[in-house]
Amino acid sequence: MLPPLTYIVSRLRIRQLRLLIALDELGTLHRAAERIAISQPGATKALHEIETTFGTPLFTRSAQGLQANDLGRCVIRYARLIHSDLAHLHEEMQSILQGHGGHLAIGTVAGSVPLVLRALTSLRQMQPDISVQIVEDISPRLLKLLDEGRLDLAIARTSGSQHPDDYECLSLHAERLVLVAAPQHPQQDNPALSLADLSGYSWVVYPTGTPMRTVLEREFGEAGLEFPRYPLETSSTFTMLSLLQEDPQLVAVMPYSIACSSEGFGLLRRLPLELQARNEPCAIVHRRGSSLSPLASLLLEHLRNEQQALAED
Repeated sequence: MLPPLTYIVSRLRIRQLRLLIALDELGTLHRAAERIAISQPGATKALHEIETTFGTPLFTRSAQGLQANDLGRCVIRYARLIHSDLAHLHEEMQSILQGHGGHLAIGTVAGSVPLVLRALTSLRQMQPDISVQIVEDISPRLLKLLDEGRLDLAIARTSGSQHPDDYECLSLHAERLVLVAAPQHPQQDNPALSLADLSGYSWVVYPTGTPMRTVLEREFGEAGLEFPRYPLETSSTFTMLSLLQEDPQLVAVMPYSIACSSEGFGLLRRLPLELQARNEPCAIVHRRGSSLSPLASLLLEHLRNEQQALAED
């Protein structure tokens, strides 16, 4: 059994985490000690302290050196994350001290990418010296990153969360979904197109349990049709667009805003069939009780303005 988290946190040191990373990369205590500029006896003592802290061996010893076991690989993975976060902290503090604007990390579901980009363009016109990280993913993974403090804001759906009350939410309008295919798809100019006409084609769909997948499954069910067998599943807009380019027989469903933008570049065509259902609305989300940085608050204001402009169009 692992010791309590409070015990582990009180005993871990940054130097120990650096040693774990070096051991994973170099394989011996001697070389790892040289990497982090401590003596070999010091490295041996530090490794003993780490394994005592976790209450279990993290490496397998052999004549060839040290090799992380399953628990060791787990600890090393998080050691790298902590080290990376500290590097980002140092970089952001350095930027602020030099008079730059700081760092923003925002997550978004696919359908809200255009909204995020417009808001960021507006913000960067006012504050060009900022660094921005944009993460596109499905809502559960975005909320997890938000919970871990890796995102300042997310545009996501909290309905699937086990703790939806943990978030402050500013609701957005429901997304309109459209059917799309490659420009040369055989059904692109069929004025009497029905879902039955498309049921025999291969589909690219979002993963099971995602709102857009649920909407599509409902459309097929209400039409009395079996959901397409053996679909290609992806949560990546780029992958979906690439698959449509590779196979002109494929059909997909995607948010209206993404489809319009992609159609403008000639990457796909919207098919002449209106879906009856709409996607579940998203919200601009941040952790309840946590204060937003001035930069994140400013981005939130730009997101509100862009959403209002869309509503008025």
